[in-house]
Amino acid sequence: MAPRTALVPAPARNGLIRAVERMRPHLSRRERLLSLLRRWSRLVVCPTLLGLVGCLSTGRESAKVAPDSSEGTVVSTGLLNLEPEELDQPHICADSGRRPHTIAEQDLRPENFHDISLDETIQLALANSTVLRDLGGLVLNGPDRVTTKFEPSIVESDPRFGVQAALSEFDAKWNTTGGFEKNDRAINNNFLGGGTRLFQQDLHTWQTQLQKTAATGTQLTVRNFTDYNANNAPGNFFASAWQSNIEMEFRQPLLQRAGVEFNRIAGPVSTPGFINGVMVARANARISQADFEIGVRDYLSNVSNAYWDLYFAYRDLDARIKARDKSLAVWQAVEEAANRGITADDRRALAEEQYFRFQEEVENALSGKQNDSTRTFNGSSGGTFRGSGGLQVAERRLRLLIGLPITEGQLLRPSDEPAQAELVLDYDASISLAMAGRPELKRQRLRMERRQMELTASKSFLKPTFDAMGRYRWRGFGKDLAGDSGNFGQFNSAWENLGTGNFQEWQLGFELDVPLGFRRAHAAVHQAELLLAREKSVLYEQERQIVHDLSGSLAESERAWTVCQTTLNRYRSAKKLVESLESRKLNDRQTIEQLDRRLDAQRRLSDAESRYFLARTEYEVAIKNVYFEQGALLQYHQVATVDAVETGKDSNAKNNATSHEVAVIPAAKN
Repeated sequence: MAPRTALVPAPARNGLIRAVERMRPHLSRRERLLSLLRRWSRLVVCPTLLGLVGCLSTGRESAKVAPDSSEGTVVSTGLLNLEPEELDQPHICADSGRRPHTIAEQDLRPENFHDISLDETIQLALANSTVLRDLGGLVLNGPDRVTTKFEPSIVESDPRFGVQAALSEFDAKWNTTGGFEKNDRAINNNFLGGGTRLFQQDLHTWQTQLQKTAATGTQLTVRNFTDYNANNAPGNFFASAWQSNIEMEFRQPLLQRAGVEFNRIAGPVSTPGFINGVMVARANARISQADFEIGVRDYLSNVSNAYWDLYFAYRDLDARIKARDKSLAVWQAVEEAANRGITADDRRALAEEQYFRFQEEVENALSGKQNDSTRTFNGSSGGTFRGSGGLQVAERRLRLLIGLPITEGQLLRPSDEPAQAELVLDYDASISLAMAGRPELKRQRLRMERRQMELTASKSFLKPTFDAMGRYRWRGFGKDLAGDSGNFGQFNSAWENLGTGNFQEWQLGFELDVPLGFRRAHAAVHQAELLLAREKSVLYEQERQIVHDLSGSLAESERAWTVCQTTLNRYRSAKKLVESLESRKLNDRQTIEQLDRRLDAQRRLSDAESRYFLARTEYEVAIKNVYFEQGALLQYHQVATVDAVETGKDSNAKNNATSHEVAVIPAAKN
């Protein structure tokens, strides 16, 4: 916990500096200091800030998060059943009506801070995040590469390559056609015209069929064909007659495209090089899930990085303010001694320079500069701690990431403290956990599985097309289509004649198609083998990279812990030195002679305190990075990805097979 420090409000400090600058050309050093102190007493009301970093009664370990998903944060990707108005997003020009906090307008009174824990920050981030944000401006520079909560559903609902698109190839298809013809022609051959050379005809035809492709590749068809034929051929039994046929047909692949495995992998309409069956589509959907998990993990890592950046900014500002206040006391003592003729002007100039040096550091630590912050993959996978910027810059970045208005009346202030216990992990167990838990490896194994399926399906095209075919048909013929318009026996109506079953036909056969050389099929198999070999090689290198990164993160955690202990000892020693110099009972001349040592000790104490909290923050980020490399960062932050269909959340959706959601909810505490 930082010591409670009395802070000078920013407007007063700025007014103080401007007053000093205006007086500088006209006043002596003594007059300058007296004017400075008088103006200070008029302008500054020093409210006691209850610590720049909020006090902690409990750490993250004791925070209570309900495991019930109703109290969690749901990141929905189920779009298929949303109404259009539910997809609309508000257009934001400015999300608050106030100007950003600046160095000239900062008010550091206690009521202007809002303490927030890391758990609360994570939940706010997930609740406010349709887009998984980053700090690199990707949403502006590469919007197509931005990860959103819609990505898994976009992949699964793709009408060309999605799961439902692949399943649709096995849907039953109903087809109906009808045609009406009026024919009037001269025919050279009397026999071909049915006994006339001037042939006239009214012809109406209707055909309807139901076709279904089975998982084995079998095509089953049930078809009805009906026609009405009225013509002037002298040899006709009736001047006009109806025919109505019902036939059942099958076509079964025996070599190429045969079997359940091929049709589930490739689908019934696949070609060499284009494999997109149900199993491949589902593998693509699972790959998109892994991509989404990677996006959530990187996003949480960035939120955590921004949180600890802000924590260090507060601690660094606190150290700079205390050093500035102490330097002011020294400057005042030197001026009083100078008034009595005890010290020379060079001593006064040294004390004055020290004060304004610390004042400059306070201003930079408060406002900050737009330097690069701690971000995922900025040197290490989880992000190497930078400790740059300043309080206001770091606070705006955190607001940007978690979806809060960029400027509000209150400044966010971290209430959690970095870990103070040494992290000890078993190396072999950590490697095993990373090999099983890293989403990149899950994604790559899914890609290998997809390539293996594509290779299996491609080998089927090396076989010739050899299909067995069969057809069975019932025929009906009559004067009328239905009913009884005369005494024509069994030919009164076509439907009645069809029902008797007197006219039946069948057909069995086969079809063989052999492309000599199978050049395209061999090319498809060769490419599938190369793609599979590539994915295996990439997996091997990914595993080596993860072992390297995990080893580095474990080494970094040990380094950060060791340095943390060293900087703590350095801070304690520097603090003892300052306290010793300030507590000595010396006469005025001896006190002035100790000026250089006091000024140097104050600089050392300020640097040591800042370095100590920098080391503590580095250690906290290093611990987070270890869990990042293990693939357990979501569990570390008590977050889980959940398929809403599996949890029954979408049970009332119109189409559960295609409605998909991804929920991100706080998990139960251990």
